[in-house]
Amino acid sequence: MSLLSHIQVLIYMLQTTRGVVLHTLKYSDTTLIVDVYTETIGRVSLALAASRSRKSPTKAVLFQPLSLVELEVDIRSGTTLHRIKEAKSDYPFASIPFDPYKSAIALFVAEFLYRAVREETENRPLFAYLQHSIVWLDACRSSFANFHLVFLMRLSRFLGLYPNLDDFHAGDYFDLLNGCFTADRPQQHALYLQPDEAARLNRLMRMNYETMHLFVMNRVERNRCLTIINEYYRLHVPNFPLLHSLDVLRELFD
Repeated sequence: MSLLSHIQVLIYMLQTTRGVVLHTLKYSDTTLIVDVYTETIGRVSLALAASRSRKSPTKAVLFQPLSLVELEVDIRSGTTLHRIKEAKSDYPFASIPFDPYKSAIALFVAEFLYRAVREETENRPLFAYLQHSIVWLDACRSSFANFHLVFLMRLSRFLGLYPNLDDFHAGDYFDLLNGCFTADRPQQHALYLQPDEAARLNRLMRMNYETMHLFVMNRVERNRCLTIINEYYRLHVPNFPLLHSLDVLRELFD
């Protein structure tokens, strides 16, 4: 093999990318399996040598839920598990690990993304959305109780699940199964929202992080919205489970 060919193979195998940590699983005493949504190769499963040495190029503490990391990954064809050669923080958190409310939100969002986002191809707009959202939550000092609701609704745009808001009229129902507003109550199934809840969902979908504090909800109303959004995803994402972190989140934000 010529030197040029050798260099080309090396470039192909070693790839530097940024990523969002979704899930970490202890595989053995010395190895962790980390699922990361990356900027350049989509979702990927990575093997991480779990060394506690200060000199180690990869430290397990970097891979907390929603951590933003920069990775050098050994990509090998013919396998679904690749190796992390080196890792470092791409954005050191200032508040998420130290605020119990933000930590609970981060655990929930990471678990949700782990179950909902499965594409193994590059999607830079989705990565940019995740990165922006995580940084926004970390920097926000107050009024973030609706963050996870707005995050999930806007995430649906990137997954092809976002309803057409132009079809909404006051008094409409929302058909959860078909993902649309309708003037007539669905007759073939019971998976729909009554007009009052459909109107609330429409308002929620029009919000962003800067305006969401204007939409005042108590814990019961917020939990109902969370239940509806989760049910919507379960109907449209194959094998989407009931999330373990959901109950923890429901107890927050009186």
